Amino acid sequence: MSRDEELEEIRKRKLLELQQRILQEQQEAQMRRQVELQKQALLRRILDPKARQRLTNLRMVKPEVVSQLEVQLIQLAQTGRVPIPITDELLKEILLRIQKARREIRIRRV
Repeated sequence: MSRDEELEEIRKRKLLELQQRILQEQQEAQMRRQVELQKQALLRRILDPKARQRLTNLRMVKPEVVSQLEVQLIQLAQTGRVPIPITDELLKEILLRIQKARREIRIRRV
């Protein structure tokens, strides 16, 4: 096998690997979109409009907190530990409990 043929073979392999990686990334992105759509559909069913609006507003300020909170809300609703639909008042209470728990966890050294 000549050097040119070897280089061509390496290029083909690299191109194939790149195409496979791109396809895999596209599939993963599609799965993430589907999961997000399912999560949003569940949230529409378990939250009243004011509570959904509060989460939307909070997402602008603390997106990482909202992502975790959404999962917790879905779990609470699925296990029957909160009434459905979750009202804005109940959501505020849940947020306050979470905030208090986070404050208690933080230990500051003097």
